[in-house]
Amino acid sequence: MGNAFDLSGKVAIVTGANTGIGQGIAIALAEAGADIAAVGRSTADETVERVRAMGRRAINISADLATIEPVGRIVEESVAGLGGVHILVNNAGIIRRADSIDFTEADWDAVIDTNLKSAFFLAQAAARRMIAQGHGKIINIASMLSFQGGIRVPSYTASKSGIAGLTKLMANEWAAKGINVNAIAPGYIATNNTEALRDDEKRNAEILGRIPAARWGDPADLGGAAVFLSSSAANYVHGHILAVDGGWLAR
Repeated sequence: MGNAFDLSGKVAIVTGANTGIGQGIAIALAEAGADIAAVGRSTADETVERVRAMGRRAINISADLATIEPVGRIVEESVAGLGGVHILVNNAGIIRRADSIDFTEADWDAVIDTNLKSAFFLAQAAARRMIAQGHGKIINIASMLSFQGGIRVPSYTASKSGIAGLTKLMANEWAAKGINVNAIAPGYIATNNTEALRDDEKRNAEILGRIPAARWGDPADLGGAAVFLSSSAANYVHGHILAVDGGWLAR
């Protein structure tokens, strides 16, 4: 099993790679040997520099996944710059918070378009190349709200519930074509998206009180799961949603 987790020679597209969960996963994949196409609305210079410092190749791809317009270009630039696409991590996402009774159509559409629609069509674009080459790994970033309802985040909950369903659907259709489609469901991770929760003393205490690990997760905590699902060690894992949550769902 020593070489089963080796990603040498693989090219991974990671969206939202400039910070937070995306950066943590990109670094972990590079540590396992992968070259990285770092996708983001803002350039992922720090991520690219850290990957290159390991002796891996890395490129920046500037793309706003608020629409599906850039999905084909992302795949094309990854192939042109790094020679292929073997792994896709659909991580880019946004969140809007408001009571459901007051939630706006604009906040609904913005989150669904970025978190769900663009994730599907980028997976589709990558899968076309992966099917042609006979293999590939797609990892979607789900959420605790793929399992639970949450509060004050209706479009985010809908998008992450949709990601869970699409992960299973794509696995059903593409497993026999050599593509593993799985998801990681992070628990409460210290990122920009959760800053408002951590700054709310009452909510922060409530959240920490329910996490058996008694701490917020770090983006690096997701690295092992991402490497596993990207590697040959997971070749018979299809349509699974792997929670990395400090024990949250066990409570």
